[in-house]
Amino acid sequence: MQLSHIQKFVHQKMDGDVTGHDYWHAQRVVNLALRLYQQEQTQDQVDNREILILAAYLHDTIDDKLVVDPNQAIVEVKSLLDQEGISEVNQAEILYIIEHMSFSANLGQKQPLSLIGQCVQDADRLDAIGAIGIARAFAYGGAHQQVIYDPEISPIEIQDKAAYRNHPSTSINHFYEKLLKLKDLMNTKAGYQEAIRRTDYMQKFLQEFRDEIV
Repeated sequence: MQLSHIQKFVHQKMDGDVTGHDYWHAQRVVNLALRLYQQEQTQDQVDNREILILAAYLHDTIDDKLVVDPNQAIVEVKSLLDQEGISEVNQAEILYIIEHMSFSANLGQKQPLSLIGQCVQDADRLDAIGAIGIARAFAYGGAHQQVIYDPEISPIEIQDKAAYRNHPSTSINHFYEKLLKLKDLMNTKAGYQEAIRRTDYMQKFLQEFRDEIV
């Protein structure tokens, strides 16, 4: 496998994204996932960093909120993995992870993931919170013509994917509807500890926001 080929593919697919899901988001997820895996892996476990790295780089390339045709996107990812000589077993694991790790895929029922998948999922969620998460939340809201704040629009309890994607909301509400909840959805101890720190930062930001709009 040539990692540069994977990186080039992700660059081509995600370059120009202004919603917070660009190539550099993928790179941060790779770095975070590796850090979590190094802390969580036990000596008797097989080292599957190749699967982790590929899943982390590719996780947004099939996301139905980012691509027009998710099924075609999966075909393209499989073709890439074939070209890079990735075994069918590893391909199946990579595709399972990226199809089952998203927040929306876990609404209603948590999807089972291997340790590799849990580390990638935690890394993706960590990049949604803290300082970078604040920046990404407003980038996503702006890209989707979402207002920053409206006191007449209250946060809702999201129960399913349709409500998550389609209900009227604000960028500030997104913190209460999703981002502040991610800490308690972490799979790994290392991910949870980092999520505590990042969530605390968001809480301080939100308190400052509330103070300034009075």
